[in-house]
Amino acid sequence: MSRKKFAPKWSEQAPPKGSWRSVFKYGDPHGFKHPSRAWYEMIKRDFSMTDDDFRTRRNEGLGCIGLNRPPALEPHHRERFESIVGRQNVTSDDFSRVRYASGKTTEEILELRKGMIDAVADLVVHPRTKQDVQQIVSYCHEHRIPIYPFGAGSSVNFGVRPVRGGISLVLCTHMNRVLEVNELNQTARVQPGIFGPAYEDTLHRAPELFHTRHRYTCGHFPQSFEYSSVGGWIVTLGSGQASSYYGDAYHLVISQEYVTPAGTFRTLDFPATATGPKLNDIMKGSEGAFGILVEATMKIYRHMPGNTRRFSFMFPSWEAAVDASREICQGEFGMPAIFRISDPEETDRGLKLYGMPGFVDSFLRKKGFRPMERCLCLGNAEGQKDFARNVERQVRRICREFGAISLTGYAARKWEHTRYREPYMREDLMDYGVLIDTLESSVTWDNLHRLHQGVREYITARPQTMCMTHASHFYPQGTNLYFIFLARMDDPEEFKVFHRGIVERIVEYGGSLSHHHGVGRMIGALMERHLGSEQMAVLRALKRHFDPHDIMNPGGQLGLDE
Repeated sequence: MSRKKFAPKWSEQAPPKGSWRSVFKYGDPHGFKHPSRAWYEMIKRDFSMTDDDFRTRRNEGLGCIGLNRPPALEPHHRERFESIVGRQNVTSDDFSRVRYASGKTTEEILELRKGMIDAVADLVVHPRTKQDVQQIVSYCHEHRIPIYPFGAGSSVNFGVRPVRGGISLVLCTHMNRVLEVNELNQTARVQPGIFGPAYEDTLHRAPELFHTRHRYTCGHFPQSFEYSSVGGWIVTLGSGQASSYYGDAYHLVISQEYVTPAGTFRTLDFPATATGPKLNDIMKGSEGAFGILVEATMKIYRHMPGNTRRFSFMFPSWEAAVDASREICQGEFGMPAIFRISDPEETDRGLKLYGMPGFVDSFLRKKGFRPMERCLCLGNAEGQKDFARNVERQVRRICREFGAISLTGYAARKWEHTRYREPYMREDLMDYGVLIDTLESSVTWDNLHRLHQGVREYITARPQTMCMTHASHFYPQGTNLYFIFLARMDDPEEFKVFHRGIVERIVEYGGSLSHHHGVGRMIGALMERHLGSEQMAVLRALKRHFDPHDIMNPGGQLGLDE
């Protein structure tokens, strides 16, 4: 009788309420995605681990949150906030203070697993309306109380960390509705705290909710879609998986309304103006450092899922995949919506994760598509039927010209089915001392290979570390490189040094500091080096104008501290 193979006991239970794990666990408390058997064996092999290393979970964070840090704000400040938003919308219990002080960076999670947190606010305040926000900002400005905006908590750059105490201002509790769909202008006016699924569902139901002729889509689908907010997309300059067609968050914003210590204003909602530099553009990506976003008018698009044309290809090499992608982006026939190419390592490990049938692997080998050389491409075309069909046709033509073989739409469908589930695997791996994290960078076509090679070499030079890379947001002038790295590591200080080294290499090899994760406090110190002193002087002048007392997300955000 054959002996049953050992399998780790991956977590299958929702975290205990009030526990550290309930704060750092991603997404649905009951949601899980475990590594496949092939991935488990691969991790053991590459990290020199055995089954014994996976018998006991460590630093699970199951204990109840307890802080020895009473709120520092005097009671009369709390009373004033309660008079504005109601007593039930002001809290200071330990769980709330930790919950709304935490994002999803690996460093934060490593600390939370050990019952540690660097900074918490004194109070958590949940405004109900933009009028509430106006009163709160005015009061905090008068009394020099720091304000740290919190949208959905998917930040991966310490963007919500209240390093100077004060209040965490939670915008998703009440300010989470679509206020208007204007079909003539093809726009939606929304509150900042609405999550992606609620926003998209409302647009799908626009005929019944707003009496429109058509159903609509927001066009913005980041991996954090299910647990991120529209306001967060805007103020961090986010990008969705279909951005190559619909545009990044930057391109989707028509108008914004902000409450700042200097006053409240709404930017113009014209499709275009020639009235000097656009304040609307300046406020995008401001990361809460100038004021609080309380409303936004967004572009929307007709929802036509029946026209979607999916495709996937295997290229013989990374160079061929990149060259084909550039030709597609510069072909002047329109852009695919989802479009993604994986480098050889991500292709190989991704196929193990999803379980490629053996006969497919054999077929590809016979055709000369060798493991650790071949590269997967997948995507789709959306929009009007003839447009989508033509884009797919042109993509197929170009891919074949560069030596790719079609895999039909199967790989794209399989990826779409699980694309929002990947972050759930992080907890499983970290339970056993293996971390997974990501960094991303915008790059021009003429520098892509230099950046890709240089960053990969740095990451993989560390023992027991792997690196996978893909490009997934495309433009005629370049793309985004998304580096995913796994390492056997659970020490926050060791991780901090390693992570900083990766960012330094990205800058050294000519990439942008960030493509769509934002700056936050994580890389704020590098902003002056990246932008130069003159551009930083402009941003600091804006900070002084909007926030003269430095109460808006202070303490390193965007590197704006004088």
